[in-house]
Amino acid sequence: MYTELLDIQPRDLKFIFELKKQSSCSVRLVNKSNHHVAYKIKTTSPKKYCVRPTTGIIEPKSTCDFTVTMQAHRLAPPDMICKDKFLVQSTVVPVGTTNDDITSSMFAKGVGKYVEDSKMRVILISPPHSPVLSPINGTLKPVPIYEASILKDEAPSTFESFILPKTAEVTIFKLTEERRFAAQETETLRKELALLRSKRGGRRVQVGFPLLFVCMVALVSITLGYLLTPMIRQ
Repeated sequence: MYTELLDIQPRDLKFIFELKKQSSCSVRLVNKSNHHVAYKIKTTSPKKYCVRPTTGIIEPKSTCDFTVTMQAHRLAPPDMICKDKFLVQSTVVPVGTTNDDITSSMFAKGVGKYVEDSKMRVILISPPHSPVLSPINGTLKPVPIYEASILKDEAPSTFESFILPKTAEVTIFKLTEERRFAAQETETLRKELALLRSKRGGRRVQVGFPLLFVCMVALVSITLGYLLTPMIRQ
C-alpha cells in the first residue's frame, strides 16, 4: 500500500482576475515516494483553461512544474466565486516509463491498483489596486460596508485638497496682475499730473508777462506825463 505520492504546491489555483485578460499560475508537484510516478491533470472546464503539460513522469524525490492559464473573461462571476475544479491524478509506473507511454488507462482505478486523486480549487483574486475584494488566507472577503463608507467620505476631501491649491494659485496670480496693473496706473497718473502741472506753470508765465508789460508801460507813461507837464505849462 502506497502512502501519499505527490505533494502539491500550492493546493489551490489562484488567478488574478481582470476582465478581457488572461491569467496564469504555476503549480509544483513533489514526488515524495521512492517510485517513478506518472501524473495527469484534469479540469471540470477544459475550454476555460490551458494546462501545460497535462501529463508527465516524475522521478523519485524529484519535482515537476505545470502551468495553468485561465482564458480571458468578458463578465465577472457573481461575488467573484469560481466553481471550477482541477484534479491531479498520480500513480506508480515502472522504471523507464516515458511521457509517450502515458495513457488514460493508467489512471483507471481497479483491484490492486493505486491511483491517488488530489482536488484543487480555483480562487479568483482581484487586482492589487481593486477596493472591491481582497484575498485573505486563500479566500475572498468583501470590504465591510463601513470601510466603503469611509472611502466614500474621504473622496471629496481628497478632491478638495487637489482643487484648493489650484484655486489659490489662480487667486495669487490674479492679485499679482491687479497689483501690477494698479502700479502701472499709478505711475501713469503721476506722469500725467506732473505734465499737467508743468503746463499750468507755463500758462502762468505767459499770463504774467503781458501784465508786467502793461505795468511797465503805465509806469513809463506816468513818468513821461510827470516830466512833460512842466514843459507844457511853460
